Amino acid sequence: MQFNPARLELAMDRRRFTARALAELADVTVVSLSQIKTGKQLPQETTIRRIADALEYPPEFFYGNDFDTLPAEAVSFRSLSSVTQRERNAAIAAGGIAYLVSDWLHSKYTLPKANFVDASPERDPATAARALRQTWSLGEKPISNLIKLLESKGIRVFSLAENTKNVDAFSCWRNDEPFIFLNTFKTTERSRFDAAHELGHLVLHKHGGSNQGLQAEAEANAFASSFLMPLADVISEMPRAHSLKQILHGKKRWGVSAAALTYRLHKIGLITDWQYRTFNIQLRSAFKNSEPDSMARETSTLWKMVLEDLWGQKLTRADIAKELNIPHGELENLLFGLTASSDHPPSKNSNVKLSLV
Repeated sequence: MQFNPARLELAMDRRRFTARALAELADVTVVSLSQIKTGKQLPQETTIRRIADALEYPPEFFYGNDFDTLPAEAVSFRSLSSVTQRERNAAIAAGGIAYLVSDWLHSKYTLPKANFVDASPERDPATAARALRQTWSLGEKPISNLIKLLESKGIRVFSLAENTKNVDAFSCWRNDEPFIFLNTFKTTERSRFDAAHELGHLVLHKHGGSNQGLQAEAEANAFASSFLMPLADVISEMPRAHSLKQILHGKKRWGVSAAALTYRLHKIGLITDWQYRTFNIQLRSAFKNSEPDSMARETSTLWKMVLEDLWGQKLTRADIAKELNIPHGELENLLFGLTASSDHPPSKNSNVKLSLV
């Protein structure tokens, strides 16, 4: 199998390397590297090893087949205006590696299939959120573990350890398989809202509408708010809110930030404009940018089950990375924050169904 220039492009994007920086580290000329990237020059084995060492990727990675990449227009970035091109390319490249990992999962296990409603024609966020809750038999009850719920409905959830605040989260469809990528450095409440926001993009913008721009972001936010904090339940539990203490108590029920609950109460008319401003001032004064009484980190049920099964076969995450010829660190990045308790077996009551192929 010959050297694959597309894989060199992906590895460079993941490391955020310019051609000049890589050429200097790998001791090749910029002209030669450019010809290698475009497929005009077939590199010698020694050159490939120097490039692999500079990028900290196994040399075998560059001999792999072509792989699916995430089309830039199909990926929704929350803070599109502040994301640099290099950050954007690195995140999209992480999605390409996630596709490799997902294909490996499919080859070993039978995974839940996507179970969705297509709300693209109507595009009303609140109606779409209610319809999806009905399809998933959630009723009006709060969602205790959102990641587990998404996985059980056929959504592939990966984390983004990008070490940047500019990449909040993003989502995309790969054929009929939905993916969500989360920045798991955030608080659990913020990460849950990000996940629900991206779920909104998957539901509202799969067909016939851009998932980028101010309108799409507003629609996804409205979907997330309605999905996590159903109108009837909020009215039933908090018909009146007279103090910040009530807000802090209520946020625990729906697993959202105090700011998100305050916004929801104001949006549906349960608090006045004056109360909304007052509560926000109190939150900033008391907690600044931190989340009061933040909930425990949510983890992946699906990956816990996979890792438990592999452990029974005396295999580890490092073995998965070796089989895929990717750096162990890349796999760790995709699972970071999702498998914090992977040394414990999954709950027997888990609704994520997983079986060997």
